[in-house]
Amino acid sequence: MNVKEEALRLHKEKRGKIEIVGTMPVRNGSDLAIAYTPGVAEPCLEIAKNKDNAYKYTMKGKTVAVITNGTAVLGLGNIGPEAGLPVVEGKALLLKKFAGVDAMPISVNSIDPDDIVNTVRNIAPGFGGIHLEDIKAPECFYIEDKLKEELDIPVYHDDQHGTAIAVLAGLYNALKIVGKRIDDIKVLINGAGASGIATAKLLSSAGVKKIILCDINGALVEGDTELNEPQQEIAKVTNREFEKGTLQDVIKDKDVFIGVSAGNVLTKEMVESMNKDSIIFALANPTPEILPDIAKAGGARVIATGRSDFPNQINNVLVFPGMFKGVLKVRAKEICDEMKVAAAKGIAALVKDSQLNEDYIVPSVFDEGVCEAVAEAVTKVAKELGLVRLYLV
Repeated sequence: MNVKEEALRLHKEKRGKIEIVGTMPVRNGSDLAIAYTPGVAEPCLEIAKNKDNAYKYTMKGKTVAVITNGTAVLGLGNIGPEAGLPVVEGKALLLKKFAGVDAMPISVNSIDPDDIVNTVRNIAPGFGGIHLEDIKAPECFYIEDKLKEELDIPVYHDDQHGTAIAVLAGLYNALKIVGKRIDDIKVLINGAGASGIATAKLLSSAGVKKIILCDINGALVEGDTELNEPQQEIAKVTNREFEKGTLQDVIKDKDVFIGVSAGNVLTKEMVESMNKDSIIFALANPTPEILPDIAKAGGARVIATGRSDFPNQINNVLVFPGMFKGVLKVRAKEICDEMKVAAAKGIAALVKDSQLNEDYIVPSVFDEGVCEAVAEAVTKVAKELGLVRLYLV
């Protein structure tokens, strides 16, 4: 039985990937009186006095809402909220498995950004954090920004920030191998949607000074009225030499290629036109922008993909469990760029210099130290920046 067949069989057999399990016994009338009526009135009254007591007496402080509308599911596109449910179930499973964080998968039947914002705002009292998933660009930027403005709990869009943090972690170690400084490199990001724009922003925060983004129409250039609003904004702070043209044109003399786009768009000849000891992160799934052996033949020194069957898998699972474990632990008000950079450094540091090589730049998602390293990094920064509301630690 292959992966596709086994996935269908197991999802059907288990009817999804998560279930709700009680934490209190209900064996007799006494248990019932404590867990439900009349005992339940006591925590209700305490929360009515101070809503922050919900963190003490309910699941709120350890639970995340994983929300999708199914408009950008994996590489499958807009397939609807029901079809997006297996992915958010999966994220909930991984949050529990790797971080001990409870999560509730929620599919919203709307493509209206304001409608989604209203829905999330209205259910937010029951959760300690919001994990947005598989919502298409450019709407995802607006939804995240509005929720950050209106909610007092962390809001995190994994397609943006999980990808960006995992990329930065891998890049830190890849640069050690090729002996280049982060503030000297020239980076080309192919794909100017949620992941590409977020990656450009985070790399800039981390010290990368020369970044160009490309989409299917070529390099993003400030002033291009054909770009959507998020693309116009990122174009104001990238490509400051105003390079124009297709991917083939602008990849010349670059040190790093980061692909969050489509399969087989990068050729051996394009890699050959890059600077010596180039770094290739071909993250399109299931087919990367270029296969590792072709990139290697073109002169690339370090190659990563999003796949588990090649070395150097750049995977969001490295990031989001530890991120939520950390922010929930200290009740962080938000997730800022400093926390994202710290998370990337924490992941990168798990690969010791003695272990580092061209085929090992990031730890495995099954490395038990990953979640804790990310959690510790983000909580440290949250405390330093005064973004915490310690209640239960």
